[in-house]
Amino acid sequence: MATRVIGAAGLARDLGRWRDPETGGDAERRPHRPAYLALAEAIRLLIHDGRAPLGVALPSERDLAGTLGVSRTTITSTYSLLREHGYLISRQGSRSTVALPPAIQHDGAKPSRGIMALMAQPELPTIDMTYAAMPASPELHDAYSIALQGIPTYLGTHGMDPVGILALREALARRYTARGLPTEPEQILVTLGAQHGLRLLLNVLASPGARVLIEHPSYPNAIEAIRDVGARPIPIPLRPEFPDAGWDLEGLRSTARQTAATLAYLVPDFNNPTGLLLGAEGRAELAAIARDTRMTIVIDESMGELSLSDAPMPPPVAAFAKGSEIVTIGSASKSFWGGLRVGWIRTGQPLIAKLLGIRSTVDLGTPVMDQLATVHLLENAEPILERRREQLRAQRTALLDAVAEDLPGWHIAVGAGGMSVWAQLPSPVSTALAATAPNHGVLLAAGPRFGVQGAFERFVRLPYTHPEAELRIAVKSIAAAFDALTPRAADPLQPLTCY
Repeated sequence: MATRVIGAAGLARDLGRWRDPETGGDAERRPHRPAYLALAEAIRLLIHDGRAPLGVALPSERDLAGTLGVSRTTITSTYSLLREHGYLISRQGSRSTVALPPAIQHDGAKPSRGIMALMAQPELPTIDMTYAAMPASPELHDAYSIALQGIPTYLGTHGMDPVGILALREALARRYTARGLPTEPEQILVTLGAQHGLRLLLNVLASPGARVLIEHPSYPNAIEAIRDVGARPIPIPLRPEFPDAGWDLEGLRSTARQTAATLAYLVPDFNNPTGLLLGAEGRAELAAIARDTRMTIVIDESMGELSLSDAPMPPPVAAFAKGSEIVTIGSASKSFWGGLRVGWIRTGQPLIAKLLGIRSTVDLGTPVMDQLATVHLLENAEPILERRREQLRAQRTALLDAVAEDLPGWHIAVGAGGMSVWAQLPSPVSTALAATAPNHGVLLAAGPRFGVQGAFERFVRLPYTHPEAELRIAVKSIAAAFDALTPRAADPLQPLTCY
């Protein structure tokens, strides 16, 4: 398999203004900060942010020198310095590939309370910011009451239907059709949530050792599911400054061809954790890429009902498909309640038949009561979802205001919806921060959980699914934990230097 290569133009684009501003664009003339050192530090940050994925080859020295307008000696010195510090691995006869130094550790928390103190004070209040899910909507009580009234119809059967009850599949088909994707009930397979649906698809579509393209960052449980079936997640960095709202579609096409990947898992409807939304043109291009590369793309729409902007939602990605290249998974858990373990797969009948062939080795169907409750919720979805969106908007505003006040050095690019924001820290200390945060009454999911191979140490996901008052307290606790980091944790990677 050929090594993936970052093109010189693509790397230059991601580097942006890598030269020191005060040099007036002539970094090579600055004696105490040579251009090769500034360039090496800029590339190092791209590696830690996941925008230069591990294992990918950098451009040739000649190509990068010509694109950046510097001497080839500058590029040679840059690569040598990165190689010396463990950020490049060179093998004879092949290109240098991106790596992370094996000795990087985050050991610098300076907690205000030790582990023994926490054990002695179990009553210490803790706000759990590791999950992005809301309490049940009030209508759930009525939904289960109505489901209880409807259950007698099914009690005369064995109650195990691996496809899903017809009433729910019809409700889902109507909802897809109303969104611009004509759908028949026979194209729906009801699952135990979107994660269960993804795992079923991986069991059928991903052989051991297969490459599965993912956005970077992406949903942690999806990454683990890909690994669990023996497949290998291949990251495609999200770039919020791109016109397609962060999706590098040309990079996706190129990577699919270079890796011969036959499967991808993407979340274009309010990506978790960034909240980014792919527009209609990008969705059409995504479907075209799937056709051109003969790749199946699994689209996760779990967050699809949680738009927090006034702009209309684009059609489902599958609406642009011309065959079976796009498979869609969805869930009721984000829209209504995380404890409602009902999801679905929308695809063609041949794939559904294959999924049913292996489902019996995993489970025997989705509980009928939960399916009946979901039917009622879908039939009355709009007022429920609108109140949920209003609540999320208010909570997101409270979170952003608190971050601006208590963590002014943090940067947040706000997405179009979903349940979380992706916060960039001033330093690559996400793991250290998550380690010390419980000592200050808050639990965090470190940035590297949302990527592969150690990326995203400069990021942390901040969900806004808690009440506004709790979010303000949580941010103050995070700020206290951030201030408690030792200098070693605050700057765990010493600046690149030459010797």
